Amino acid sequence: MSTCPYGAIVVRDGVAVLLDNCTHCGACAGECPAEAIAIEEVNAETRPEAAGEGEGGAAGPEAGADRWRGVWVFAEQRRGKPSSVVYELLGEGRKLADDLGEELSAVLLGHNVDDAANELIAHGAEKVYIVDDPALADFQDEPYAQVITELVQEYKPSIFLLGATTIGRSLGPRVAARLRTGLTADCTGLAIDKEKRLLLQTRPAFGGNIMATILCPDRRPQMATVRHKVMKRAARDDARRGEIIRLVKEILPPRARLVRVVEETHQMVNLAEADIIVSGGRGLGKAENFRIIEDLARVLGAAVGASRAAVDAGWIPYAHQVGQTGKTVCPKIYIACGISGAIQHLAGMGSSDIIVAINKDPSAPIFNVATYGIVGDLFEVVPALTAELRKSAGD
Repeated sequence: MSTCPYGAIVVRDGVAVLLDNCTHCGACAGECPAEAIAIEEVNAETRPEAAGEGEGGAAGPEAGADRWRGVWVFAEQRRGKPSSVVYELLGEGRKLADDLGEELSAVLLGHNVDDAANELIAHGAEKVYIVDDPALADFQDEPYAQVITELVQEYKPSIFLLGATTIGRSLGPRVAARLRTGLTADCTGLAIDKEKRLLLQTRPAFGGNIMATILCPDRRPQMATVRHKVMKRAARDDARRGEIIRLVKEILPPRARLVRVVEETHQMVNLAEADIIVSGGRGLGKAENFRIIEDLARVLGAAVGASRAAVDAGWIPYAHQVGQTGKTVCPKIYIACGISGAIQHLAGMGSSDIIVAINKDPSAPIFNVATYGIVGDLFEVVPALTAELRKSAGD
């Protein structure tokens, strides 16, 4: 029993019993002194849970997946305030739920989160499942994964969406592994195959050179993490009414201990939330030259971004990186200075409302997506633009 990392083995009346949270990891099989446990790989048709029973996700539509209904959104929150990506998930989840003719729900974990639940309903959730516990006040992988796994097994949503944030990217794989279902990471598009009632999950592949659409036909729920700022935010309507379902779960102590939470020590514009972003790339030449970018950003009240080349060169921290391996942004104005426009960078900022490109190479790919392009030396153009904007602000 002590060998099981999930506490999924108990002895009842002298007989060992596997609980629903067993993941078939096999840790117990090699340790059993009586050699009474064996882990066998079987196909979906013969697996016990293929009929919708046992731990984990259900097998495909022909094997009881009709018991799995509804679209769920993980309502990531910090200090009782939902993250902005949650509202984007609710907006997209609403479309998916309508196409399926099913309910849209949110699952909210934390402590003292009643206000957040009301916000979720105002943004379209028909039901909000709340587990309010001091042990869930701050995100930790193991207790969050344990509680969500139990909720999914109990209520059986067909689709479960999470934001592709630091938290979502950590939590999603743990939940999917426990449920023995699939997970498509960093999706940029979601749709429903109405004939087969399957979730079409689209994401960049092969370094962003193609867009792949991925299906999960044989397991439930269908899980995906979704990139921030690529989907339209749900509209708020305070007249909406929904159901808040309060649940109590036994929170198992995690193996890792949270020592303390360190808040940001200085204020800065959040790159993912900024309306205006000024980004610098390889064309800046060295770290000191980012002062040119910072000066322009300061005048505009903008955030400072960077290409991967600038980050890899050590000129600016990774937190500023925009692109496929950085942050996905969707500002009203994106100013790219000395950035050539590799497809990986375009994947992270291509949906910006207005793109201004400044580059001395007239054939740079960034000009193909730019709303306005300036062919010239950024060391002349950017300071002149900053001076003119500063003068206009003074006027």
